[in-house]
Amino acid sequence: MAKRKPKKNIKDTTSAVRVTSTRKEETTQQEKKTMVPLAAVALVFAVSVAPLTAQVSTSGHHKHLALKMDEAHLTVKNDLDTEVVVSWMSQRCYQCLYQKLGVVPAGPSPGQPSSVDFVVGTQHEITLQLNSTLVSMELCKVPFHFGEHGNYSVWVQNLNNSSLVKCSVSTDADPVNSYIPILVAFVVFAGLVLVFAVGRKILGLGVVRGLVQRFGGSLETERLINSELGSPRMVPPATDNILPPPPSPSKRLRSLDTFRGISLIIMVFVNYGGGRYWFFRHESWNGLTVADLVFPWFVFIMGTSIALSINSMLRAGTTRRSLLRKVVWRSIQLFIIGVFVINPNYCQGALSWDNLRIPGVLQRLAWSYLVVACLDLLVARGQVDILTTDPWWSPGLDILLYWPAWLCVLLLEVIWLCLTFLLPVPDCPTGYLGPGGIGDMGLYANCTGGAAGFIDRWLLGENHIYQTPSSRVIYGTHMPYDPEGVLGSINSVLMAFLGLQAGKIILHYRDLHRSIMSRFLIWGLFLGVISAALTKCSTDQGFIPVNKNLWSLSYVTTLACFAFVLLVLIYYTVDVKKWWSGAPFYYPGMNSILVYVGHEVFEDYFPFRWRMANSQSHTEHLIQNLVATSCWVMISYVLYRKKIFWKI
Repeated sequence: MAKRKPKKNIKDTTSAVRVTSTRKEETTQQEKKTMVPLAAVALVFAVSVAPLTAQVSTSGHHKHLALKMDEAHLTVKNDLDTEVVVSWMSQRCYQCLYQKLGVVPAGPSPGQPSSVDFVVGTQHEITLQLNSTLVSMELCKVPFHFGEHGNYSVWVQNLNNSSLVKCSVSTDADPVNSYIPILVAFVVFAGLVLVFAVGRKILGLGVVRGLVQRFGGSLETERLINSELGSPRMVPPATDNILPPPPSPSKRLRSLDTFRGISLIIMVFVNYGGGRYWFFRHESWNGLTVADLVFPWFVFIMGTSIALSINSMLRAGTTRRSLLRKVVWRSIQLFIIGVFVINPNYCQGALSWDNLRIPGVLQRLAWSYLVVACLDLLVARGQVDILTTDPWWSPGLDILLYWPAWLCVLLLEVIWLCLTFLLPVPDCPTGYLGPGGIGDMGLYANCTGGAAGFIDRWLLGENHIYQTPSSRVIYGTHMPYDPEGVLGSINSVLMAFLGLQAGKIILHYRDLHRSIMSRFLIWGLFLGVISAALTKCSTDQGFIPVNKNLWSLSYVTTLACFAFVLLVLIYYTVDVKKWWSGAPFYYPGMNSILVYVGHEVFEDYFPFRWRMANSQSHTEHLIQNLVATSCWVMISYVLYRKKIFWKI
């Protein structure tokens, strides 16, 4: 996706932008240069946001300003006889206050404007507001999407010596296209896929195959031990790694491991930085980016595997009590591993309880796994009948057969709705779903997350939850908030349970590929309609916006809709038509816990990270992150070939 040339009708959500300014008075005699200390420095790379401030620099011209990643140079030229206050607001910031950028002094004389140089962010669209300091009157607003490393000027002038003020934007130097590295990376990986596909075709020729077999070859083992969060085998359905696999042979669904591997690899890539592109980072509040897709998908496919594996264990004669013990023990292990992984001093000595973060990714997986596996043990059947499609009521059978579990999940959702919209939160409006900070005109600065944030801070304590939430990027929040908090865990159970429903469909319609795919698509359509109703097809105007931080109900229904559709595509190409083996995603999907824990523990070690020649380059960050992610794919492939799998 290439960034177009800047126009006046574009959008920007700058994230904590570093701003410096150079004041120049263009007199006929000489330029006066002055310097004052920094007024404020905001973090870059969309990590946090703060009110933009200006600083006078010794630089006499903007070409000397050192621009960092996702920054552009802006010169504001004031030809008025009064000072002008420049403020900014991100277009992605819903109902936000304008943040002061700086002050441009009045021109020394007619035709000789004064100017101030600023450094502004380029990740998203911003609106510049220019006010007169004398009467605090708005002169004009300028929405603009600045391009990375571009040079721009904003002229503030009187129209024909009248009281009307004109603000115009000009591009002094074209920006660079920061998306070219992504295009190059895509072409390289597409070329590798093409070479691999052609190579397989050549190896499939009779003559070549005969030569290969003559000199020795190896057959790929299709019967593997279980993957981490449940093993996707058909009936005779799969065995989960809750227990050792039964001795009878079974047919493995490669599409489920492939789906899990896709989610995992994208998760690893975005956790490593995603080339420092904004769309590979979590959305600041409402809305979706690529980074927001993968964790719910991972939870979804875990639920699918639970259905298949528990059915397999029951068919093998394992008692429900024994399975329950295994489920509880496995959940405890996942939770403990998660606590060690997310606290960075796990390898530097004893953990300190004072600032130990409790919620996390593996902790939420453990909770979702525990609840959904217990619900399935409550209603699962050892002998599953294949449902026919003849009676008119048959489409609802895969739900009606498990109505007690559905009733429990619906009850949990009622609890989530009541707590979210009815729980009184001190100094905050009841039912508040906003980010706080400068959002909602700054009225609820300490209300980040509403009831969800309040419950976490009350139950766990401020020091035991995430300290730098993504809401800081746009909304400048300062309250701790954990996206893997307690209240959102209820909806993660719903996500896993919808995945469980996908597993039930596979069980009841086994070998009826058309019925399986049609049921998946019906569920995807149904959940999509619910999402459209909850959000009113908008980012911020709906009843319940799509929000990853809150794990809102619409977020779960939207991502589950995507998951059902994606699973149809993968199931059709991998298990039905066998056009694709699932490689390379299949291999990390078979060793998901090892890859996830490993990428977290060894994140700062070579070859996953090294000192870059230019840390302000998207290209270098993208190369480093792609190499690191590819290393984990290779590691999982080697482990697959060696039949080494980490199960808990």
